[in-house]
Amino acid sequence: MARPKKWRIVEFVPNELYFIPDGKARCGLGEELLKVEEIEAIRLKDLKDLNQDECAEKMQVSRQTFQRILGEARTKVARALIEGKALRVKGGDFTRNVCKVFCSSCAQEWEDTYENYHDNKGDKYRCPHCGSNETFCCNRKKLFCQECCKKR
Repeated sequence: MARPKKWRIVEFVPNELYFIPDGKARCGLGEELLKVEEIEAIRLKDLKDLNQDECAEKMQVSRQTFQRILGEARTKVARALIEGKALRVKGGDFTRNVCKVFCSSCAQEWEDTYENYHDNKGDKYRCPHCGSNETFCCNRKKLFCQECCKKR
């Protein structure tokens, strides 16, 4: 059985999604594909100067996963700069929608992504603490909402 997808939390999605070396024609130009979570890793570590634990916490991944994402991003940027390739920002396993979830069975509260609910393909979302399906988002409806979920 495959592991469920782990969504990375990102606060920033760039407006510019394609970067071309100066003086090169776009036609036939090789490119490196950067995922949105890779750009976020570079932003948090290199621009905001956060330590790896802080970065991993913000993206809600382990420190090791953050290090892997950052390493892949830096390699792609370096390859584009050294080899004169374009950089395209596209895709990834990221979200900006976070819901505060409450379980009425065990009274636990936590945050989760809106997408995790949809990954269950309509099955009842279950509490990770007690397994109950009596879970509610922050506005206490039976299903996750889009209105009160934090848009980051």
